[in-house]
Amino acid sequence: VDASVYTLLGVNPDAQVPAQEIAERCLLMMVNEAARCLDEGIIRNARDGDIGAIFGIGFPPYLGGPFRYVDSFGASAIVDRLKHYQSQHGERFAPCQKLLDMAARNERFYS
Repeated sequence: VDASVYTLLGVNPDAQVPAQEIAERCLLMMVNEAARCLDEGIIRNARDGDIGAIFGIGFPPYLGGPFRYVDSFGASAIVDRLKHYQSQHGERFAPCQKLLDMAARNERFYS
């Protein structure tokens, strides 16, 4: 490995990130993008998004898909976690408008 790449990227290769945090960060980014896709009309409904995410991109099936995942914790909790990571790692973790609106209205994807 060319160690100079770490300086260019501003990455510390000695930093230890807990496996749970790595998994949560990846999962939250997938959830955020799924909600954005629904909001932009790329997918028709939450059910199609859940099925597509599980069979198409490897979303963990035991979590029910990104939309079921949001419903299991509540949009407010998901938005809070995204904002936490946004404050630490930047705008790529900014919650999409759909999740912000759902959190404000205490809405769910499924009734």
